[in-house]
Parts: sequence; structure tokens; C-alpha cells
Amino acid sequence: MKRSFVAVLLLIPLAVFAADKRPITHEDLWLMPRVGAPTVSPDGRQAVFTVTEPSYKKDESATHLWIVPTDGSAPARRITSSKSDESGVAWSPDSRRLAFSAKRGDDKQAQIWILDLAQGGEAQRLTRLSTGASAPVFSPDGRRIAFTSRVYPGSASDADNERLAKEEEDRKYKARVYTGFPIRSWDRWLDEKQTRVFVQAIDGGEARDLLAGSALIKLPGYAMADEGAVWTPDGKGIVFAASRNRDRAAWSFTNADLWQVGVDGGEPRRLTGAETIAAGDGYGSPRFGADGRTLLATLTPRSDRIYNATRIVALEWPSLRERGRIELPDGRSVAGFDLAPNGREVWVTAEDAGREVVYRAAAGGGEARPVAVPERGLYTGLSVGGTRAPVLVATYESATEPPELVRLDPAGKSVKRLTALTAAKLAPLDLAPLEHFWFDNDRGQRIHSMLVRPPGFDPSKQYPLLVLMHGGPHTMWRDQWVLRWNYHLLAAPGYVVLLTNYVGSTGFGERFAQAIQGDPLKGPADDINAAADEAIRRYAFIDADRQCAGGASYGGHLANWLQGTTTRYRCLISHAGLVNLESQWGTSDIAYSREVGNGGPVWEQGPVWREQNPIRLAANFKTPVLVTFGERDFRVPLNNGLEYWAALQRQQVESRLVVFPDENHWILNGENSRFFYQEVADWLQRWIGPADAKKPETAATPAA
Repeated sequence: MKRSFVAVLLLIPLAVFAADKRPITHEDLWLMPRVGAPTVSPDGRQAVFTVTEPSYKKDESATHLWIVPTDGSAPARRITSSKSDESGVAWSPDSRRLAFSAKRGDDKQAQIWILDLAQGGEAQRLTRLSTGASAPVFSPDGRRIAFTSRVYPGSASDADNERLAKEEEDRKYKARVYTGFPIRSWDRWLDEKQTRVFVQAIDGGEARDLLAGSALIKLPGYAMADEGAVWTPDGKGIVFAASRNRDRAAWSFTNADLWQVGVDGGEPRRLTGAETIAAGDGYGSPRFGADGRTLLATLTPRSDRIYNATRIVALEWPSLRERGRIELPDGRSVAGFDLAPNGREVWVTAEDAGREVVYRAAAGGGEARPVAVPERGLYTGLSVGGTRAPVLVATYESATEPPELVRLDPAGKSVKRLTALTAAKLAPLDLAPLEHFWFDNDRGQRIHSMLVRPPGFDPSKQYPLLVLMHGGPHTMWRDQWVLRWNYHLLAAPGYVVLLTNYVGSTGFGERFAQAIQGDPLKGPADDINAAADEAIRRYAFIDADRQCAGGASYGGHLANWLQGTTTRYRCLISHAGLVNLESQWGTSDIAYSREVGNGGPVWEQGPVWREQNPIRLAANFKTPVLVTFGERDFRVPLNNGLEYWAALQRQQVESRLVVFPDENHWILNGENSRFFYQEVADWLQRWIGPADAKKPETAATPAA
């Protein structure tokens, strides 16, 4: 394969990056334009995408639609200018119109708007539902739009929804009442509303709720997937993904099946899965091939494992006979996919050792083959258009390059940059590319790590080591531009940053990700420590006497495990990290998968519950730690932070607790983010300080 532009930067000596450059600041990071994923027009000539112009003031941040020709013949331009944000864009089949969701004028909820690119002018509002509308998609003839809306159970019309909303508003009491699980998700309490699919003609008329009165929506476990719906090739029906067993989440795995409903409504027909309501394989992201005879969807097999890689299944339409499955090499998991105009090929993106790669496969099944492999960075949000030859557009990003749109050659021979909206703000920053290395752990597994050198790197100095641990655990550190744990912003004061993809990480095959089951903390933490030793052995500029480790979510869990199992680190940083497996099981918004991963229910007190629970190691707590939490976090609720704080105070450990009242699992507010990064910088400065020592005559040796 020829080298594309993404490989060029790797050929530049490291010293070049420091010349006339400066370290990144929080303002550089936070105020950088944020380019969203593309949606290519059916004729392949244009791609529309969102651009967010962020601000520290929430009411001054805005997200608008932009458009760019896919041949790169003209720069991108903005096509919406209202004060509201736009999202969920879709093209009409003739590539002349766009539908999107936005809250404009006197809208109390976001509605569907249509912008005619051929005529110009302002977008026209299509829907006026009291419950709002999102995820639009044009019918094959372009005359109707399907979309989703969250409505009250039992409602058969918008008037019903308005009445029920008024009754709820007028209640003299405030209470949440539940009879089943789940009751919360991330940062919100679940309410009784249901997501349903609607259809409306674009020339006016009333929106039709296709699921109203059906037996499906009366099931206590009904929940429609967030990904929206697609039209059947003949335009007479809608296919969507929905669960009928979500209410069993406390004692069983759950799944979504594919369903079909007619455009006039009625009882949906289940297209996948067994008659039993028990969880089976999970289906999602339905797509029809151009010939109308193939339905493709993602498929995540059900097993006794808490992680299973996602595949693609090809079904004959309308018989639904399985034609085959598209598998990725080494059991990697599908991240996204789109089809060629001829319907015979499928392009797939998937994680691979810190990168995201584009693969190609036959639509009928078989193993996908890589066609666009960045030497660093990620291809994400892939969209395919064109009437004859396929036009592939994706976002490309790396740890040193914010997302921008690129066009990929279907054969993987070239890459063409389509946008450069971040170039001016990126130009003055000293951002060294990530360096990859591997080692074998004591279980014989290959462990991948990436290392970030600080700005103005001087090989004669000794640099403290900041070991970062990713969340999940079923994610991976990626060569990616990130907001919440930006590698270069953390390295900016003068630290070497280490990013290790421990056992359980994705991007290394299904078996590697599954290997964490029954060993949720010890094995991954051993990999973290071993990776730090390996980095110290390889890089003589790392000061082995000054190490700190930190992470968020599962990375916070690992930080708390390290608190009880090692004193090698001078300090720790724990954001949204559990300290008590038992209370996390009972208070988080998910429970059953934790039970399976830990070998049984908590009351049976199997080995994991007893031996890998950080709170049981509180007698060993000694390392100074910065503990941060969002008060609205329901994935790792605040109680775990308070338990940890109580144990730290009881043990008289040097520690600092920061609670963000308005944040959830992540820190999303700009000013809160700036404060968080400053807290981290101050904590690191206090305990390990920046680079200030000359390189010794002999190389450093790994810490004990």
C-alpha cells in the first residue's frame, strides 16, 4: 500500500515538532472546532457534516451543518445559520434536500426541518409534535419521512401526549415509581416515555405513529434502539431494532431484534430471534442493499461471556434466509459499516491496536480485508455514496490532529483531505506523535502501549511518568484527539504519558477482550505495572523514581486497586472510580453483567467479590490520591467516591476530594473541565513535579 498523508508526519524527526511551537493549553483544546461525521449524498457528489464551535459559555456554543464537495474542488461551507443546533441529518434520494432535527423559533422540542439545496433559502419545518422529532430518513420515493419521537405509553395521538404532559405538569406531588429494572441510565432517571417510529408526508399532513396500539409497545421490556429506522425497498414498511426484554436486565442479558411495521401502522413483525422472549443474539443498524434483495445488520452473539465481538449478518429479503456473515480478522468487532452503490460490497470500520481501520467485504459474507490502514490515527464515521463507483468519506483524526473529513480510495491507494477547519489553531502547537511498543506479559499475552513525549522534549533530561488507564474495560486507548483526558495537555507541564491497552481491551480480538472475565482488576493492573517497567527499561529519559497513575471510570477502578496493592506510585488520580464492588453492583445503572463477570451474585461471595474488592484492602491505603466525581453520575454513583473518601480519611492518607454537582460520568462543562485539568496539574506538580533533573550516566532501572 502506498503511504497516504496520514503517514507523512511519521517521517519527520521529533525535533521538528518543537521548533517554533508551544505546548497545548486548555483553551486550545476546548475551543478547537469539532468536526462531526459525514453523510454522503446518494449521488456521491457532496458530504454534509456538523461543526461545533465551542465556547466556555454554554449559550454561545453552536453546532451547524456544513457541506463539502467530495472531489475536493471547493472548500467546505456552512449551510445553516440559526442560533439552534442541528443534528441527525439525512439526504433525499435525489440528493437535493436535507432533513435534520433542530429546535428553532418557538419550538419547545426539536422538530424535523427540510432544507432544499436546489432552491436555496431557509429550512422549512415539517413536524410539530409536542414530544419532538429526531432521526429523520427519507422514503425511497422522497415523498415521506420516517422519524422517531419519545411519547407517553397509551397515547394514540399528539393530543393524547399533550394531555398527558399537562397532567404530569399539574401533579401536586413529585415522585418516581418503578416496578422493574432498569431505573436509571448514565445521568438520568428513566421515565415512562417510549421511543416510537412515525411517518409523515413532506408536503404536509399529520404524523402517523406506526406503533400506537400494538402489542409490542405494551410489553414491559419494550425499548426501541436509538439508531432510528430504515425504509423497506418498496417504501411500504419500516425496519427498526427494538428490545422486548429490557425489563429483565436485573437477572438476565437483554437484546434487540429487528422488526418490520407497515407505513399505515399495525402490529410489527419480528424478523430475527426466537419465539421465546429470553435474550438471544443482538441485532442493530439495519441497511438494505441497492438491489433491494439483501438486508444487512450488525449481530452481537449471545453467550455466557460479558463481551462478544459484533459481526455483520446478511439476510435475503424478504425471505430472511441468512446468506452469510461478515467476520473481521482475529475476532475484531465491527464499529460501523456502509454499503457500495452496487450493493455487492460492504465497507467496515474496526479498532486495531490503537487505530481504527477500514475493511472491505462481500455483502454475502466472508472475512473482511483491510483496505485503508492509517499508520497512525483513526478512520471513523465512514459514509458511502455514489451511483456507480463508490465514494467513501470518513473522518480522520489522531492524537496530534483533530477530526477532519477525508475521501478514501476504495482500493486503499490514496487519501484526499476535504476539510482543514482546525488547521490554523493547530499550527502553533508542539504535539509529538504517539510511539507504539509491545511486550509479553507473564500470562503470555501481547500487550500494546503508546507513549507521549512532552513538548520541547530534551533527551538530556529526566521526565516523570504519568501512567493513564482507560475506562471500559472493553474499550482501548486510541491514537485519537480526545477532550476529557487529552494526552498532550496532560504531558504539557513536562511529563511522559503512558497509555497501555491491558488485557480486556478491545481492538486485539475477541479472546483478548474476554480474558478479563473472572479477573476484573488484578490482571489488568499487573499489565499496567509491567508496561510502566517496560517503558522505563526502553526509554532512559523516564525517571523511575517519579511515577503517578490515574484513570477514569474503569480506569478509576484500577487506580483504586493500585491504592491497595502497590506503593510504587508517588500519587494516584481517580475519577469516577469504584472502591467497593458490592455497593457498585447494587447502585449502578447496570448490574447483571457485573455479576456474570465476577463469577456469580454478590451474596454468594465468590473469590472475585472477596479478593478483588479494593475496599477490603483499605488497611494498605497509603498513596496520596486526587479523587473526583460527578454528583449526577449513575454509572459509578457518588456513594463509591464517598466510601473511598471515608476510608482515606480513616487511614489518614494525603488526599483531595473534588465533587462536581452538575456533572455526570464525564466532565462536560468547559469551565469545569478547565478546573479539573488544573487540579490534575497541581496534584502532579506537588507529588512528581515536571522535568528538572539531568540524565544520569547510567540508564534508569525498572521500579520494584
